[in-house]
Amino acid sequence: MQVHYDIDQLPVFRNAVITIGTFDGVHKGHRQIIEKMKAEAAATGGETVIITFDPHPRKVVSSEFMGIRLITTMEERIGLLEETGIDHLVVVPFTDVFANQSAEEYIHDFLVRKFHPHTIIIGYDHRFGRDRAGNFQLLETKAVNYGYSLMEIPKHVLENISISSTNIRKAIIHNDTETVNKVLGYDFFFSGLVVHGNKLGRKLGYPTANLKVRDDDKIIPGNGIYAVYAQPEGYTEKLKGMMSIGFRPTVDGKQRVIEVNIFDFDKDIYDQQLKVYVRKYLRPELKFDGLEALVKQIDQDKLDSLQVL
Repeated sequence: MQVHYDIDQLPVFRNAVITIGTFDGVHKGHRQIIEKMKAEAAATGGETVIITFDPHPRKVVSSEFMGIRLITTMEERIGLLEETGIDHLVVVPFTDVFANQSAEEYIHDFLVRKFHPHTIIIGYDHRFGRDRAGNFQLLETKAVNYGYSLMEIPKHVLENISISSTNIRKAIIHNDTETVNKVLGYDFFFSGLVVHGNKLGRKLGYPTANLKVRDDDKIIPGNGIYAVYAQPEGYTEKLKGMMSIGFRPTVDGKQRVIEVNIFDFDKDIYDQQLKVYVRKYLRPELKFDGLEALVKQIDQDKLDSLQVL
């Protein structure tokens, strides 16, 4: 898959089959559209092209975005889309200027001039251009003039995608890992920078990697203990481990922290990225009567994690 960031330096696509969207999570619903694109491209000898935006359009045009966290960062989305086998991903900088072009300009100057589409696959409710004036019907009226075919993504597919994305976000926050991973079609994951903590885990016999997640828009699971796979920077294999998210009430913690204990692992990974695949929620965060009781529970958490993993 080729990733393009400069829309003024795009290649000449061969019979481009394009669709447009954020594809947050690249979950099972999104993959239905991708498979439709690939089938159409195969039938026409074309290339598949997904157009997405960065930052998320709602971050630019809506004040409501502040309450939304994304399932995947742009970097994560790129990796997931590459796995689907599409040919091109075009990441369009979403700015006020871009948002304020007219619907006709969007079609002529952006879609047609930049992509020369053979086929546009788009939802019946897709809106674009200034004041969201453009829609499927406008694209339909322009199809003959500009020589592209138009395929509609059915209402039930779009509703399923929207419902799925909403359900995934809710389930991540509420520790429902079974729903999250089932709807995604893979284990939810996130990455963080390994930073120095207070080294308490090491004293307890369970050294942890304290993670700082840099992307404020990335959704993070709710507080609790999880069985996870961990992948340190530069590693190709996933390592078994467990994760704690919360305030560490037994030691009167004041800040919410993310700590990952990687089993049978003693390498120095400070200042490196650690990717965490969240396999299963084990239990809520609890306050224990002292460190001895805490260690006894952590011992059990490890056994429970190993059983899951």
